[in-house]
Formats: sequence, structure tokens, C-alpha cells
Amino acid sequence: MSSIRVLIFLCALLAPGLAGAAATVLVFGDSLSAGYGIAVEQSWPALLAERLRREKFPMTVVNASISGETTAGGLSRLPALLEREKPAVVVLALGANDGLRGLALDATRANLARMARTAKAAGARVLLVGMRLPPNYGPDYTNEFHALFAAVAKQEKTALLPFLLEPVARDDGAFQADRLHPTAAAQPKILDHVWQSLKPLLRRP
Repeated sequence: MSSIRVLIFLCALLAPGLAGAAATVLVFGDSLSAGYGIAVEQSWPALLAERLRREKFPMTVVNASISGETTAGGLSRLPALLEREKPAVVVLALGANDGLRGLALDATRANLARMARTAKAAGARVLLVGMRLPPNYGPDYTNEFHALFAAVAKQEKTALLPFLLEPVARDDGAFQADRLHPTAAAQPKILDHVWQSLKPLLRRP
């Protein structure tokens, strides 16, 4: 067999694998995305992986969410994750623990902006996921906290989901005993909510 025919033969063998190579969606959040208190396979990122397969998106999900994570911790972890996973899309869902701990919102805003810029510089499309705080933190702090996500998304030109828990926030039965973390039954609703903002960032070949 001539060298040209060998090359064509090898390309024919390799092409299906190359065409089927899956891009990565990196979910980068805290306990609300890590599946706290429920089985990991019940969490909305796990359900996202199932939906991508069902709808024939050639993408996998890497859930790098950690319970208790702050934006400062996320900022320190993100570069290595981007280098290793090379995601096509990053779902940036941090900030809740900053707010619950009453941390300085200027720092939270700066950390989120730096993570968004770092992810974009690595070639990823970014969905920034916002949160709200309970009213007992005071109106000034809670309003400024919620507003910072939209401000970062506008500044960094990323997609925005204003409030992760929007579809279940007013349903007491959707939360575990701690009143903070959604139940397994609530996860499909959260996924449907995330999907609306995430789907435009996905790519089919």
C-alpha cells in the first residue's frame, strides 16, 4: 500500500473519534451545585450531563463544586482546573458563601470578575449564576449582593442567570431541614432553570 493510501486509511480510522470528541462544561460552584445532602447523581449538574446526552450534545460535565467554597477559594482553584479540563463552557456559581459570611462585597465582585476573565482568556464561554440572601442580612447588604452579579456580567460580557434558586425559592418543601439546600426533588426544576441560560452557550458540531 502506498504511503498516500496508508495516510488516507489512517485518517478514515481516526476521523470518527475526532468528530465525536466531547467538549466539557465545567460547573464551578458551592454546596448548591455539589449536591449537598443528596446523592451526587441527583444533583442538577448530574442531571445536566444526562440532558446533554439525551439531546445529543457532544459534551461532558465536570462538576468541580465544593461545599463551603467562597469566591476567594474559587479564584485560587480555577486556573489549574482550566488548564486540566480545557472547558468550552464554565458555569460560575459562586458567591453564596461570601454573602452568608457577610464578607466585603467589593472583594466578592472583584473575585467573580477575575474568574470570568480567566475563564474567557482560556477560551471558555461563561455563564455567571447569581444568588440572593435571606432578608435578615439587611436590605442594603442583600440588595447590593444580588446586584453585583448583574454588574459583573455586564462588565465582563458574560451570560447571566440572576438567581439559581428562582423556581424553588418560595417553596418550603423544596428545601432540606437546614432551609438552605434544595432537596433531590427540587433539582430537576433547578436544572430546567439553568438550562434556559446555558443552552445558548452550547455548540453542536
